[in-house]
Amino acid sequence: MTNAYANRPATVDAARAAQLRADIVTFHAEYCAVLDRGDLEQWPLFFTEDALYRITGRDNAERGLPVGLVYCEGRAMMHDRAVAIARTQMFAPRYAMHLLGQVRVEAEGPAGIVAQTPFLLIQTLVEGPSTLHLAACYHDRFVREGQQLLLAERHVVHDTNILANDLAYPA
Repeated sequence: MTNAYANRPATVDAARAAQLRADIVTFHAEYCAVLDRGDLEQWPLFFTEDALYRITGRDNAERGLPVGLVYCEGRAMMHDRAVAIARTQMFAPRYAMHLLGQVRVEAEGPAGIVAQTPFLLIQTLVEGPSTLHLAACYHDRFVREGQQLLLAERHVVHDTNILANDLAYPA
């Protein structure tokens, strides 16, 4: 069985990878800013209409098992999730901060740009300490719609199987 999440040799030359990396870093800055300020209803706008978004554990990802904590097909499904979290779910007030690692551009082709970005998600409860909420990696496929870079696929692969019970929030 092939591990879809293994680090494969990059097929993009260094100069092109640097250009794409700059675009992706800019994308991530805006994406994370929306999530970190709690503006969940804007989150789906970073995806194509038919995008796939999934959060799953590394064990399942490496085994090719589709079971995940979150699974959304299409922007409409992501919007429903965002509205449900923002307007109906009740949980303690908190702040989130994404800390991103180095973007690694793996490939570019007709289907889009394939990249990986490791990240940490720090969570601070208003009346508690800051804690490491999630250590994970974005496995992305970006496409351009006009001048805009959008996610066609985002697979968030987290390292641990022991997760906080409130990981309903997009990563």
